[in-house]
Amino acid sequence: MQHPVVSREEWLEARCALLVKEKEFTHLRDKVNAARLALPWVRVDKPYAFDTPHGRKTLAELFAGRSQLVVYHFMLGPDWEAGCTGCSFLADHLDGALPHLENHDVTLLAVSRAPLDRIEAYKRRMGWRFPWVSSHGSDFNYDFHVSFTPEALAKGSVYYNYEMIPRAQAHDELPGLSAFYRDEKGEVFHTYSSYARGGEELIGTLMILDRAPLGRNEHTTMDWVRRHDEYEAAGRACCA
Repeated sequence: MQHPVVSREEWLEARCALLVKEKEFTHLRDKVNAARLALPWVRVDKPYAFDTPHGRKTLAELFAGRSQLVVYHFMLGPDWEAGCTGCSFLADHLDGALPHLENHDVTLLAVSRAPLDRIEAYKRRMGWRFPWVSSHGSDFNYDFHVSFTPEALAKGSVYYNYEMIPRAQAHDELPGLSAFYRDEKGEVFHTYSSYARGGEELIGTLMILDRAPLGRNEHTTMDWVRRHDEYEAAGRACCA
């Protein structure tokens, strides 16, 4: 894109015009956040269980004594050698949030269908600290529409992001984010889930790039992203 070079006064006029739109966006985001908090809840009655480094735990036990649980559905299938590149990119932004979330009564963790030993190996490779558990052998991923059986995929479409999508856009694993609440009686409620680009705001790098001179500088969504130990050279232009 060719950008005109103008005087400071002309730039300020254009910047103030954009500021009006930015404020509109902020106010809209506030309204969306309020609507999200106002969503009804669904009681979770199925006895899900997960493999963790501290033994088998129920969904209620994953809250770790807090009342709120946010789960990132990380794409790492039972036979995958490494986690999804995009999920890994998002996961790079989680560790720094942990002390703030935990102090604010929120437990954040990742769930994948891979066996725990495979999760632990990839977590060590990436150097992450956030909790990550396995739903292997459970219906959890299927019930929350982030994992799909070969039989489901063979039908030509699957239910993802609140609609049927064609097989060409699907995979045996897809990303998502789900939130849960645990009340004083120990009952668990599903309060929210988002999919596809719904978790994008968790990726601080993208928010920074959106303010950089060339933006995300991509041809398709996150086509430049690699696992953080796979970049050829630090600082190399991503789309040169």
